[in-house]
Amino acid sequence: MDWVERTAQLRQWTRGGARAPHKPLLFLYALSRFQQDADDELRYSTVEQDLRRLLAEYGPGNRTTPAYPFHHLVSDGVWEVRTERGPGSPGTGVTELRETGAAGRLTPELRAALRRDPPLLGRMTRVLLDLNFPPSLHGELCEAVGLELEEAETGLVSAKRRQRDRRMREMVLTAYEYQCAFCGYDGRIGTVPVGLEAAHVRWWAFDGPDDLENGLCLCSLHHKLFDKGVLGLGEGRGEAHRILVSQSFVGRSTAAREHVITLAGRPVIGPQSGLRPIAAAHRSWHTSQVFQGSPRPATTA
Repeated sequence: MDWVERTAQLRQWTRGGARAPHKPLLFLYALSRFQQDADDELRYSTVEQDLRRLLAEYGPGNRTTPAYPFHHLVSDGVWEVRTERGPGSPGTGVTELRETGAAGRLTPELRAALRRDPPLLGRMTRVLLDLNFPPSLHGELCEAVGLELEEAETGLVSAKRRQRDRRMREMVLTAYEYQCAFCGYDGRIGTVPVGLEAAHVRWWAFDGPDDLENGLCLCSLHHKLFDKGVLGLGEGRGEAHRILVSQSFVGRSTAAREHVITLAGRPVIGPQSGLRPIAAAHRSWHTSQVFQGSPRPATTA
């Protein structure tokens, strides 16, 4: 059985590019717990808050109970649930999962495969991260679920995987003249740009293309905040866009105000003349699937 391929083919609800990372987040959490204790069961009532936190932190704006993936991941053949009554999940009801003492863990076949081939855990983790989250979140997501990922095993063989365009970064940075589209930062060490990154507006994992109409040159800070939904793109005059800052963001320090809050309503620094700005479809996807809550009103100088 090809567990890596099965991991890549988790059945997820999808419509119009909407994100549904509920199963991948639970799977990552379960792999982490296996890494810590291969025989441990995850009692729903015990892990519910951890899963709820992960969904709130790394899921889309529309909240879903962790009972949903706890029940439905069983259908993918990698997860099993039992209750005090015996094998089988009681359903997606939170009350039923709590009251029946529902507990889940990786299937016996998968646990055996992970024991035989320890690097398999790393390969499966890479698939879950690559297909569901942008690279800027991989490190902190592993920390959030408690996974210690071995760097030695990063390969994934799958004919169905799209290949990234390695020219994307240079193409985007050149188009934006090596400055952050949100704050104008343009740092270099000698002739080498430092702290500047090419951000996908519509994530690559969700069919976001490697082209200029889906790319922004952002500094490392604003790239992370953009991928976390703190910052977004709103409509502006003509082809220009304006910066959105989430009302959910809280920062009382001078640095938080200067680097984040005061960006609200500012125009985005666009690409060079003659190059097209972010496509409306990609901007709309980010607004609906990543941006958190409502935008703050524009700040005044």
